[in-house]
Amino acid sequence: MPNSIKKRWRSIPFILFLILSIAMMATIAYFQWVFGVIFFVIMGVIVYYLLRYELNLYEEMEQYISTLSHRVKKVGDEALLEMPIGILLYNDEHQIEWSNHYLADVLNEETLIGRHLNTISDGMISLLKGEADHNKIILDGQIFHVHIKRDERLLYFFDITDQEEIERLYEEEKAVLAIIFLDNYDDVTQGMDDQTKSTINSKVISILNNWASKYGIFLKRTSSDRFIAVFNQLILTQLEKTKFDILDEVRELTTKQNVSLTLSIGIGSDSSNLPELGGLAQSSLELALGRGGDQVAIKSLNGKVKFYGGKTNPMEKRTRVRARVISHALREWVLASDKVFIMGHKAPDMDAIGAAIGILKVAEANNTEGYVVLNENDIDSGVQRLMAEVRLKGELWQRFISPEEALEIATDHSLLVVVDTHKPSMVIDQRLLNKLDNVVVVDHHRRGEEFIENPVMVYMEPYASSTSELVTELLEYQPKTLKIDMLESTALLAGIIVDTKSFTLRTGSRTFDAASYLRSHGADTVLVQRFLKEDLDQYIKRSKLIENSKIYKKGIAIAKAGADQTFGQVLIAQAADALLTMNNVIASFVISKRQDGKISISARSLGDVNVQIIMESLGGGGHLTNAATQIEGKTIDEVEQLLKDAIDDYLEGGKK
Repeated sequence: MPNSIKKRWRSIPFILFLILSIAMMATIAYFQWVFGVIFFVIMGVIVYYLLRYELNLYEEMEQYISTLSHRVKKVGDEALLEMPIGILLYNDEHQIEWSNHYLADVLNEETLIGRHLNTISDGMISLLKGEADHNKIILDGQIFHVHIKRDERLLYFFDITDQEEIERLYEEEKAVLAIIFLDNYDDVTQGMDDQTKSTINSKVISILNNWASKYGIFLKRTSSDRFIAVFNQLILTQLEKTKFDILDEVRELTTKQNVSLTLSIGIGSDSSNLPELGGLAQSSLELALGRGGDQVAIKSLNGKVKFYGGKTNPMEKRTRVRARVISHALREWVLASDKVFIMGHKAPDMDAIGAAIGILKVAEANNTEGYVVLNENDIDSGVQRLMAEVRLKGELWQRFISPEEALEIATDHSLLVVVDTHKPSMVIDQRLLNKLDNVVVVDHHRRGEEFIENPVMVYMEPYASSTSELVTELLEYQPKTLKIDMLESTALLAGIIVDTKSFTLRTGSRTFDAASYLRSHGADTVLVQRFLKEDLDQYIKRSKLIENSKIYKKGIAIAKAGADQTFGQVLIAQAADALLTMNNVIASFVISKRQDGKISISARSLGDVNVQIIMESLGGGGHLTNAATQIEGKTIDEVEQLLKDAIDDYLEGGKK
């Protein structure tokens, strides 16, 4: 025991008390020596017993401390060597200098001393070279959390196998909700006799029930064309591995019955809140239907959306009921607004300009001030020829304004109509989009993950050939006082012709109906051809770009520009169109750097290859036969490899 503790009893108060007692005894002895002697003897006995008691106390404390110290040391040794935590010391050469028994037992070794860290795991050295102090590693089938102390060259290994297993089970058992919709069911079954309808129903339900039974899915039919499915995350993972082949099964079955019936599935996942899960599923279904149906959309809580299917062109609707309803609703919004602004996508093409002029006529027919927002410095040669004709018509030309002018005159009661796009990042001016609360979207592209927030009305029909076709149908239901002149109808017809490649792609009966309506209002096909003429220099450039094309896989052609070459987006798209006309080419991809520094890919197909899915995997989008994407921060060669990987992934997915 330290002397400082032993001497604590000799503290100043005790010494003062002893001195005071001796002084009192001396005083008493001076007057009565007998009493002084008695008190002296008593004081001696007290001091003796105090000293003896203190000595025994010291001995007991020393014995207790000695025993406790031994126990603590023993526990420390046992903890270091026996507790279920791996401890390892290594030197500068990454040789193991010491480890406890637990770590050796995990690796089924008698000792690890003298071995290199790589003998424990190939990833140990990379962990030590990294900056993280914590990481996970697998040793002999067990998962360990490694805590690194580089200054001491010390590693701690904590077994988290059970924890990881619990987390895995938790993630796998998360509920997933799906809404399954039979596309076009009412239209397809309309007019069928009861026996045929019953046969179709029976076969489709049989396929769905077998599918649900195979994967352990709870399936419940809620209406004639709608089902609810409940399963877990593990089953969803299994379904994703099959690329949701249930879509192909239903499509093939109904095709054999000469019925165009497909499935659309909206799935909500990654949430423990059931109402929220239902909202995600409904939102996913709307997204799948907005993209034309025959596909699966999966939306998780973090907003990430995945798509499967979409291998067929969207079905053309049989009736125009929706067009009439949308036209009347648009009229109400126009009448309730003080001004109408129409805006397309950046670098607008004929379809965007034609559709914008059509919406301008809607505003004019309802006596509302309308303006088309256009950046004249960002249009291609075909649109420039159209705008040259527009300039000759002073009244129409006055309705074209710059984004800055639109921002100045826009008010809280103004209406913005976005045509030929639904992505905020692609509109001509996002400032105008953000300023106005009342936004209408009219588009014919398949809906993508990015979408304009809170539009007051959406008219998206992926089956349509072009936005100009949709707008032409809307014009037919506007007030009878509407008068469309030759140039306006020609602009709309030019939009249809450009997007259908002169009525060869994505053309339905309603496309010809729209073209007939425009022709009856004076649309000039010769003038359209003048708009679509190209310069000789552009033709030569396109030919040089096509010259570098190669067949990558059977029927898939890829053309790549040189690393130091730049081409406009229109020319890149035209090159992809031209490649598609070559013999034995079923899909074409053209890669080139644009003037803005981005690498662009234009993709075209005859329908056997879904270029939309391939482009979406690279951050783009479009249609089954017509799609594109732009990539930043990559070289031409890197983008080519990304494209080839995306094509391989699509082909390996098993397109039937």
